[in-house]
Amino acid sequence: MELQLTEIPTLRNIPAAVVRRCGAVASPDERAVTWRVWAPNAERVELVLIDGDEMDGDRRRSRPMAKDEDGGFFNHVEADVPEGQRYVYRLDGGDDRPDPCSLWQPEGVPGPSAVVKPASFHWTDGNWNGVERDDLVFYELHVGTFTPQGTFDAIIPRLPALRELGVTAVEIMPVGQFPGTRNWGYDGVLPYATQNSYGGPQGLARLVDACHAAGLAAFLDVVYNHFGPEGNYLNEFGPYFTDKYKTPWGRAINYDDRGSDVVRQFALDNARMWLEEFHFDGLRLDAVHAIYDLGARHLLREIKEEAEGVQRRSGRKTHVVAESDQNDPRVVLPPERGGHGMDAQWSDDFHHAVHAFLTGERRGYYQDYGSARQLARAMETPFLFAGDFSPHRGRKHGAPPDGIPGDRFVVCVQNHDQVGNRARGDRLTTLLGTPAKQRLAACLMLLSPHLPLLFMGEEYGEARPFPFFCSFCGEELIQAVREGRKREFAEFISHGVNVPDPTAESTFLASKLAWDAADPQTLERYRALLTLRREHIVPLLASGSGGARHSTDGERAVSVDWTFGDGSVLHLRANFSSDASTLVPAAGEMLHAENGARAGEALPPWGGAFTLEAH
Repeated sequence: MELQLTEIPTLRNIPAAVVRRCGAVASPDERAVTWRVWAPNAERVELVLIDGDEMDGDRRRSRPMAKDEDGGFFNHVEADVPEGQRYVYRLDGGDDRPDPCSLWQPEGVPGPSAVVKPASFHWTDGNWNGVERDDLVFYELHVGTFTPQGTFDAIIPRLPALRELGVTAVEIMPVGQFPGTRNWGYDGVLPYATQNSYGGPQGLARLVDACHAAGLAAFLDVVYNHFGPEGNYLNEFGPYFTDKYKTPWGRAINYDDRGSDVVRQFALDNARMWLEEFHFDGLRLDAVHAIYDLGARHLLREIKEEAEGVQRRSGRKTHVVAESDQNDPRVVLPPERGGHGMDAQWSDDFHHAVHAFLTGERRGYYQDYGSARQLARAMETPFLFAGDFSPHRGRKHGAPPDGIPGDRFVVCVQNHDQVGNRARGDRLTTLLGTPAKQRLAACLMLLSPHLPLLFMGEEYGEARPFPFFCSFCGEELIQAVREGRKREFAEFISHGVNVPDPTAESTFLASKLAWDAADPQTLERYRALLTLRREHIVPLLASGSGGARHSTDGERAVSVDWTFGDGSVLHLRANFSSDASTLVPAAGEMLHAENGARAGEALPPWGGAFTLEAH
C-alpha cells in the first residue's frame, strides 16, 4: 500500500542520530519504509519495486517519487515492505540503477538494491565498552583471503585465537560493494552496501558482534577519496565529482565545489552508519591526502565529530585512524591547535626504514631510506621526514610531530600496501629469509611506544604472497589493468620476474592464507612479545611521554632510550649486522632478549635487548 509522506514519521521526524538521510530507511516501528534519493540531475525519478526473480519472471511495480521543493531530493513512502524487498531507481525514464545508499546488493553491483532493516540484526554486545587507544594492537585482514571460504562467518571461529595471541582490534579491509567477487576492496562503488559475496550486511553484523564477544574491537577500512571505475553511476544522480582536483584514481570526490553539501553528508552519514548501526569501534580512513577539501571545516574533522557523537550516545569508545603519506602532524593535532583531531595516523616512515635497512632495497620511495641512523630515529619519532629534503620527491617533506606521543601513530613491518604493491606481492618472510632478521623486525614493532599493526598471517610466518587482484567484468577495463601492471613493473619483467595477472582467479586463490603451514615458533614469539607489550609497554604509554634519544654505532648497531611520564626509561640495544657487537644491553630489568642476547654480554649477530629502568 502506498502512503503519503505525512501519514507516518518521515526522516525529518526521526532522530538524526539513528537514521541515514538517504536510502531505504525503515520507520521506528518498521511499519513502513521511506525511500529518499538525491538526484538533482534528474527531472523525475521512479522507484521500481521488484518481486519474484528472473526464473519466475520479475513482477515490477513503479512508484513516482515526490520531488522536494529544493535540494534535488526525491521521496516515497510505502507500507508493509518486507526485509529484502528488491528495488531500483529510474532517472528520467532511463536504465535501472541501484540506490547510491543501498545497504545490500544481493546480485552484486549491476543488480537491484534490497531493503535492510537494521532492527533485524541480533546484537548481544550490550556490555561492550570498547578498547582504549593505548591498548590497541591492530590485526589487518582481507575477508576474501583470510579463510578458504572467504566470508564474514568463516572468520568468527578464528577470533578467540587472535585475542589469545594478544591482538585487541581486528581491522577489516574495505567491504563496500565492488564489482565481481575478487578485489582488495578499494574499487568499491556502493559504499553503504556490504559486499554480497562476503555475506552481506547480516554477515558483517554477526562478525562485529562476535568480535566483541571475543573481547576484540572491530575497525573498518573506509574509502572516502575515490570510487571504483566499474559500475559507478553516481554522476548520473548528482555532482558527486569535481574537476577541480585529480587523484591517482581519476576525478576527485566533490567535497568543496558546487553541490558539495550533500556529498559531504553522504560521507558523514556513511561513517556514522558503520559506527552506530553496525557497532564498529573505529574507522581507518584510506589515503586522506587524496580527500581534497579547502573549506573552512575539513571533512576529516566532521567525521571525527560524528564518531564523538556515537561515543556519547553509546558509551562505547570509538576511534578514527587516518592513513596519510604527508607526514603532517595536523592529522592528529586537536582542533584548538589547528588539527583535524584524528585519534591516530599510519606512519609509513617506520616501515620504510626497517624494510629498506633489512632488505637492502632502494627502488622507488625506498631510495630515501636504508641507514641505521634512520632506523634508530624511526623508533624515536614517527616522522623521519619532518621538513627534511626527500630525494625521492625532490623537495622537502613533512613537519615535526612535536609533543605528540607515540601512541598516536600506527606502525607496521607489513601491511596490505607494502606487501601487495610489490611485483609479486611477496611478504617479508620471503624477502628476508634470515629468521634472525624477521625476529628482530617484530621486536622493533611490538615493543616500540607506537601502536602496532600486524598483517594477517604475519604472526605465524605466512609465506604465501598477497598481490593485487580484481575481477572486473568489462574486457576493456580488464586489459587496461593488465597493461598498467606490466608498465608499473616493466623493469622486473625485463629481468625475468613473473608478475601475476591481477585479473586471474589463480592470483586470488594463491593469496589465501595457508593456516596449515603455520610456524609454531613464530606464533609463540609474537604471543610472548604481545604479552610483554600488554604488561609493560602499555602502562608506560598511559603515563605519558617524556621524550626519547638515539645513537648509532656506524651502520652496525643502534641505541634508543625512551623516557616516560612516570620517570621510567625503556632501553633498546640492537645489533644490525652479521657480526657480534661491542654494544651491551643497558642496565635495568631485562624485558626481552632476541637472537641470543644476554645481560652484560656483547650483542650477538642480529641480537637485540629491551630493558626497563622502573621509576
